[in-house]
Amino acid sequence: MPLILEVCVDSTESALAAVEAGADRLELCSNLGLGGGTTPSLGLLKAIQKVAPIVPIMIMIRPRTGDFVYTEAEFDVMIEDIRYFKENDVQGFVFGVLTPEGDVDVARTQRLVSEALPLQGDVNCLLFFFLRLIDVVCFHRAFDMTRDTKNAWHQLSQIDGLTRILTSGQGTTATSANSLDVLKDLLDLAKHQDTRIEILPGSGINSSTVGALCQALLPHGLREVHMSGGHWTDGASVWRRDGMGMGVGGASEWGIWRTNASAIRAVKDAIDSFQV
Repeated sequence: MPLILEVCVDSTESALAAVEAGADRLELCSNLGLGGGTTPSLGLLKAIQKVAPIVPIMIMIRPRTGDFVYTEAEFDVMIEDIRYFKENDVQGFVFGVLTPEGDVDVARTQRLVSEALPLQGDVNCLLFFFLRLIDVVCFHRAFDMTRDTKNAWHQLSQIDGLTRILTSGQGTTATSANSLDVLKDLLDLAKHQDTRIEILPGSGINSSTVGALCQALLPHGLREVHMSGGHWTDGASVWRRDGMGMGVGGASEWGIWRTNASAIRAVKDAIDSFQV
């Protein structure tokens, strides 16, 4: 069975580019180019479902950029977003909540998982079964900001309904030697201690790095990888007021974040040469 490729996107254009290039699953966000992504709009989800009705979609639940320690007001927003999205044919949710001390906030994470499940809507169950992805709840890279990897794993393994952890192996990229060692340990834990939790490596994955990552992690149970394949492109505005803008600043002030189909296709071709 081939490895699964998940691509994070934040626009209809990027979603189409990713799917046409071979993405098996989408993680849908807003603001990918600034701060790693936040909760998308319901309108964006609906627009993507119209043009890519079969591909499974995971919804990022993150009310803002910055850290993962949320106020009660922010947490209420996360709950409400889950309630609305779960009625609109999504495959699952992606979120992460930490304590100020750098541990997993187990109580709040369990509450989010309980709110997310069971999912509702007219899902393509045969496709989801093939992808091993029915009713999925993923703890995102907030995991990489925890102070102790093994403790964070054990905390998450206590949460009923959690099915995936997205992680770079607590490094800047998932492909560094140290990160690969952490990922091997996590995959081994998932294989031998809690088979319901999938480990999804992400960060720094491209056509130059994915081969070595697969070779290192497949013996430990790797089954899927996550990437963005995104880059800044110049916006369409011809007239631009000097010294002003509404973007992220610098060279990308007037830019737009887009998925590069060639980057996705190259990784898809590479991972298709491996078998789970």
